[in-house]
Amino acid sequence: MKIIIAGAGEVGFHLAKLLSYESQEITLIDTKKDSLGYAGEHLDIRTIKGDATSIEVLRDARIETAALFIAVTSSETTNITACVLAKQLGAKRTIARISNTEFIEHKDTVGFSNIGIDELISPESLAASEIELLLNQYGFNDTYEFEEGALTMLGLRISRTATFVDKTVKQAAELYSELNFIPIAIQRLGTQYTIIPRGDTIFKEGDKVVFMTCKGGDEELFELSGKVKVEIKDIMILGGSQIGYKTAKDLCASKFNVKIVESKRGVAEELAEDLPNALVICGDGRNVEILDEENVSDMDAFIAVTGNSETNIMSCLLAKSKGVKKTIALVENMDYYQLSQSIGIDTLINKKLLAANNIFRYIRKGEVVAMTKLTNMNAELLEFVVKPNSKITNKLIKDLKFPRSAIFGGVIREGKGLIPLGNFKIEAGDRVVVCCLPRSISEVETFFT
Repeated sequence: MKIIIAGAGEVGFHLAKLLSYESQEITLIDTKKDSLGYAGEHLDIRTIKGDATSIEVLRDARIETAALFIAVTSSETTNITACVLAKQLGAKRTIARISNTEFIEHKDTVGFSNIGIDELISPESLAASEIELLLNQYGFNDTYEFEEGALTMLGLRISRTATFVDKTVKQAAELYSELNFIPIAIQRLGTQYTIIPRGDTIFKEGDKVVFMTCKGGDEELFELSGKVKVEIKDIMILGGSQIGYKTAKDLCASKFNVKIVESKRGVAEELAEDLPNALVICGDGRNVEILDEENVSDMDAFIAVTGNSETNIMSCLLAKSKGVKKTIALVENMDYYQLSQSIGIDTLINKKLLAANNIFRYIRKGEVVAMTKLTNMNAELLEFVVKPNSKITNKLIKDLKFPRSAIFGGVIREGKGLIPLGNFKIEAGDRVVVCCLPRSISEVETFFT
């Protein structure tokens, strides 16, 4: 598949990196020579220096042969213009990164597809949605929903009080007569290796384990993991950025009690006007006295989404030291992304990584309808729609020669989430979620084509 990416920033580079692993034919366009030079040195891709809104540059990239054109520069206007031009010049499908979340809310009304833009991606909107999901699943560090919660991916680190420490997956499953969750990936403490668990895999203290759950499974996991579920109601947000505003707006609509701390008076006044249900404080959130005055220790969650990664990390650590149960920090630097557990913050989120992973699903084969990479793990979740003539249709899972480096995480049938075991029969129309290591993706896809 020929894919052209406009923008060699972190989103574009990360996308190009993911796609180059898939042996896709990638062309990367950017105006900055240094960014292109770095990408060209580290990835097996073609690079073109130039403006993605230039017809000559697009033709040089052979836009007429592109199956997918992705515009992810830092300029919303450039992305929209480039996608419109790319479509007119022959690109089969286009995706534009935008910052104005209104465009997504009114996508159907405006009719972006009519002007040549097939999909809109907003990193800010994705980050706000990720934060809300993390708050609704308190106690878990990673979350991802399929089909509005019919199945939910939940990640946690196993403490020594967990019921299933030193038990095998099979022994842990026997603790419940009706299984509503299944482990799909494990990373041992202190290692970078991802394990796809089998029945004889043993849970160890300190393991980071990703589970797939259907309705009720999160409650069982809380009980087994030794965690106490605490309702999150009072939330403090540091930073009135687009993400801070969108997060506060969504949380207020969900009946959370929200405080926003913003250092710029003009921005704070606008927030107070636009968010009547939130309490807006004008002050420097790095100031310990201000946080103490605003009773940060009484908060159930602290979310730092300023434009400075270091400020977000340090303020979350401060909030954690004051007894705040859940801390989430927005980081721009990809290098920080690996640090969340080791430095004591519950979750780090990177809006560019969220955007890149969201876009990545569009290049999949075999009717893949959703995809996400597991945070800090070398594994992916893929959601397929089973076709009547797929190799997997009307087969029992235990009879399939499925790769050992992949596992069935869940099935959605008629809107209901199910946890499939060996005797489960896959049917046409099922939505099947598979967790697999990168090396087995191509083989897994053959079962659904």
